Amino acid sequence: MLTQLFNLNSLDHTTLQWTVLCLAALLTGISKTGLPGIGILVVPLMAGVFEAKFSTGLVLPMLAFADLFAVGYYHRHARWSHIIKLLPAALVGIAAGSLLIRHIHDFQLKPLIGIIVLTMLIISYLRNRKNNGEETVRDNFYFALSIGFFAGLTTQLANAAGPIMVIYLLAMRLPKYEFIGTGAWYFLILNWLKIPIFISEGRINLDSIKTVVIVFPLIVIGAVIGILLLKRIPQKAFKTVVQVLAVLAALRLIVSIF
Repeated sequence: MLTQLFNLNSLDHTTLQWTVLCLAALLTGISKTGLPGIGILVVPLMAGVFEAKFSTGLVLPMLAFADLFAVGYYHRHARWSHIIKLLPAALVGIAAGSLLIRHIHDFQLKPLIGIIVLTMLIISYLRNRKNNGEETVRDNFYFALSIGFFAGLTTQLANAAGPIMVIYLLAMRLPKYEFIGTGAWYFLILNWLKIPIFISEGRINLDSIKTVVIVFPLIVIGAVIGILLLKRIPQKAFKTVVQVLAVLAALRLIVSIF
């Protein structure tokens, strides 16, 4: 097994694929510790140069490793009440995603996720505007239920739940460190639970593991960059940046069908 793992001859990725892999690893680290939402850009990047299901099997281990760094640094800032509220529906969403992935094509999947994210962003914006900036969804059971379910569904289908969690965490008006810490624990739990499922589905294999091991240092570098960025970004600017990134990512997924 170890001989197979360290034998890199089976990896025949092109120069373009390695370039995208390196960029994806760096962005993944940054998104987990500094700029949530930017990680969704990794999804279309990877799917553009790899076979769709194999690309998700490459992205998930990168996310799972980056989650460890995020939790290690921000674990004290997590709001567990939100995590516990979202997890049951997320697990149902993951189960639904496992069934749906067998019957949906990649060209259908990306715009669907983008439409879901953009719709929820618009609803969140309109609700906030109606209430003059005072959110009223903090204790709304159905809001948490829908966010949890769609986060679980989209993370299982395409590792693309980041913008959906941005909607929820912004609605909760969390300070930036609690925002990152809560999201870090939430995705650590979900992503590590998904790994055995991805292996059973054939989306993670020995080649994908070897590939991620090679770009692992860039995940670490990205995580460090993210920590440094978060320290320097004011709270108001942080909220604006993650909202803009979520909208751009949703639009990118929607137009991917053309």
